[in-house]
Amino acid sequence: MLLVVFFIYNNIFILIMVQLFKKAIFLYIAWVFIGCSSKKVAVEKQIEEPLSIIFMIGDGMGLPQISTAFYFGETTPNFKQFETIGLMKTSSTSHTITDSAAGATAFSTGQKTYKRAIGVSKDSISQPTILENLQEKGYQTGLISLTSITHATPAAFYAHAVDRDLQDDIAGQLVDANVDFFAGGGLKHFVHRKDKKDLYKELESKNYKLDSVQLSNFDLNKKNGYLLSEEGLPSKTKGRANFLQDATKLGLEYFTKKGKPFFFMIEGSYIDWGGHAMDAEMLIQEVADFDKTLGVVLAYVKQHPNTLLVVTADHETGGASIGKFYEVDEVTGKKKENPEKVKVYFNYDQHSGDLIPVFAKGSGENEFKGIYENNDIYHKMMKAIQSHKN
Repeated sequence: MLLVVFFIYNNIFILIMVQLFKKAIFLYIAWVFIGCSSKKVAVEKQIEEPLSIIFMIGDGMGLPQISTAFYFGETTPNFKQFETIGLMKTSSTSHTITDSAAGATAFSTGQKTYKRAIGVSKDSISQPTILENLQEKGYQTGLISLTSITHATPAAFYAHAVDRDLQDDIAGQLVDANVDFFAGGGLKHFVHRKDKKDLYKELESKNYKLDSVQLSNFDLNKKNGYLLSEEGLPSKTKGRANFLQDATKLGLEYFTKKGKPFFFMIEGSYIDWGGHAMDAEMLIQEVADFDKTLGVVLAYVKQHPNTLLVVTADHETGGASIGKFYEVDEVTGKKKENPEKVKVYFNYDQHSGDLIPVFAKGSGENEFKGIYENNDIYHKMMKAIQSHKN
């Protein structure tokens, strides 16, 4: 009798263990499948999310200007964070030595054009800009400049004009350009016009939250524009504070909270003006300000790896160089080199034909190695976007 009972309970125990083993196998397989599926979804989501681009232009910033950040700065320059660096040739179709209009148009359209042209080909035919092309793909767009928002560099990304000086016409084009975020100067081209139009009110009617006093908080349900001076903002030597960094932070926060990919052009305008004025102190301070802004953007790219940062200039200004620093002996009147200091020298007050450094960081950065023409920047950015999808 005991033997029979033992046999029954033994079979029941074996049956229970078999069922538990089957359940364990099932749960393990399900866990593996769900885990792999979750990872696959996460990876696919990461791959499918479009690439955002931040394009920083230090107007007039060649290698000597960048070098001032290393010689005169008190901290390690943010430029040192880059590992991917290329060189760019800058000539326009009409002049070996370009201007900002033709240079920015090459960046924005992928085509070289003539000096003074804004968003048009060498035959004066309007060309779609990278800003316009990406808007059609659902991108947010933004522009920051220390000069008027209608000045050559920012204008080349949203306007089409046969000459850069047609700033009232260019301002009119901004009204219909659907730029989500812009900040700079140039208020007079919107409110103090020969045709008496009030483009400020027209922008407000186009769902813009505008401010002509300060970088106030943005309205997430509207496009946002800041026109903070009649013409350009002051230079650093004239008392400008942290506008470039603050406007950049504000724009990046706006785009991030909107939750869509973006194209954001940020111009450090007065490096060029320091070269034209052959003003070493102005040049040094403007490069330092640009480098601080670069630190803000690099920190953002580190936190948002689905971003490509490209940093370059339209041309070099001043034929600048970094050379020996001499002091005059008060007794003998002779010059004596100070081995611990350097000085900024200028050859002239105009643009030069120097090859310009290009720095890249983030997804697609390897596209920017080598030596190439300025209009290739456009094609490299578009290729980075396309490659990121695949």
